[in-house]
Amino acid sequence: MASLSELVEEARLSARALLDYGDGLFNPTVRLGVTGLSRAGKTVFITALVHGLTRGGRFPVFESLATGRIARARLAPQPDDDIPRFAYEEHLRTLIEERRWPNSTVDISELRLVIDYQRHNGAERTLTLDIVDYPGEWLLDLPLLNKTYEQWSAESLALSRQGPRAELAAPFQAHLATLDPTAPENEQSTLTAAKLFTDYLRACRDDRFAMSLLPPGRFLMPGNLAGSPALTFAPLDLPADASAPDNSLWAMMVRRYEAYKDVVVRPFFRDHFSRLDRQIVLVDALSALNAGPEALHDLEAALAGILDCFRIGRSTILSTLFRPRVDRILFAATKADHLHHLSHDRLEDVLRRTVGKAAARSELAGAAVDVVALAAVRATKEALVQRGRDRLPSILGTPARGEVANGESFDGETEVATFPGDLPTDLDGLFEGSAFRGLSTDAADKADFRFLRFRPPLLERNGTEEPALPHIRLDRALQFLIGDRLQ
Repeated sequence: MASLSELVEEARLSARALLDYGDGLFNPTVRLGVTGLSRAGKTVFITALVHGLTRGGRFPVFESLATGRIARARLAPQPDDDIPRFAYEEHLRTLIEERRWPNSTVDISELRLVIDYQRHNGAERTLTLDIVDYPGEWLLDLPLLNKTYEQWSAESLALSRQGPRAELAAPFQAHLATLDPTAPENEQSTLTAAKLFTDYLRACRDDRFAMSLLPPGRFLMPGNLAGSPALTFAPLDLPADASAPDNSLWAMMVRRYEAYKDVVVRPFFRDHFSRLDRQIVLVDALSALNAGPEALHDLEAALAGILDCFRIGRSTILSTLFRPRVDRILFAATKADHLHHLSHDRLEDVLRRTVGKAAARSELAGAAVDVVALAAVRATKEALVQRGRDRLPSILGTPARGEVANGESFDGETEVATFPGDLPTDLDGLFEGSAFRGLSTDAADKADFRFLRFRPPLLERNGTEEPALPHIRLDRALQFLIGDRLQ
């Protein structure tokens, strides 16, 4: 039976949904959530999407723009006064003028885009697109709302003792062994445990291991909550079928875990996540491929958890009024420009396999789920390079300063041709490790990473007009996410 606090929360959600629905009757609006795990390219995606729509970019698959039915798209004032505006102009300047990738998302932000278009029947209409940018790590926190501290603690410790995580968690596990959960609460022991647990999570996110399932997400991006009690807790080895004694270390951890849910997780769910209509989840699948089968399985678990978070299902009038639902979710494997196009289908297959089981449940509930390999800003071109008697399908781009391949360090200015290799077609072998050798902990520091990081492309201005940003399948993503709302 639902508690009083849960009933109050549901009433607040329904009231907000009713308010949004009333606004939508006079001003049709789509709230598009853009998220992904660290370094997946959320900021670049939003910047390229807005730039392409406002300047009429080349989007042949985005039907309403390709056929000329979109008259114009323009930025409008920020919809919510208490949320930072997405710094579109700054990010665009960073991409085009400085040829640097913008900084990663560490907090929530919004941007409103108003699209004037013509329906197929000739009627003139306007659609408001509210883009909500938020870190994917926050999304992985939502399952905590339905877990006790004891459940989360047991799951976190079990995970930390598996595969490559075991060595990364060794300092935390050593400190954990010194803690008695039933002993009196101790601030210094708790601070040390929280720091070592956070260090373990941060090490898991390193490119060499590329782990994705890392809640609590705010531990890795604390913002103004850094050092607060709500972010100062860690899992404990707990006795089964027991409860926390008063004023014990265990009770202290429970109290702070619940504070984390109250201060961080519930406000995000109530004020932002529950209001989304459409969602794109950006995935850096190449990093997981680099790190091997353990990282792929971790990514699979993370994406399954992400899908389970959504109020999945086809939107109806009643659901819009009282229980808003995300009815379209797109999973996008980013950095497709790091591969030759001959491997793009294989990259999509890897991601489709990764989200397959969870996506099937979503589709049964009435939601549309799709997968695409894309590059919101294409940093490379393709070429055939002669090597001996072979002509290899290669990519041309400018590696970032300090990138190293085959013992060569790049200066950040010279364009080079690289052969990225073909992704394996054996998906079972990929996930088992036989088709694509992963990185062991011992070999991690000696490994030569398969994929280079390239700078944004050098673009030429045509007079005073801003140059178009090249992309791969950004138009396909737009068609899936909002194409039906522009009919």
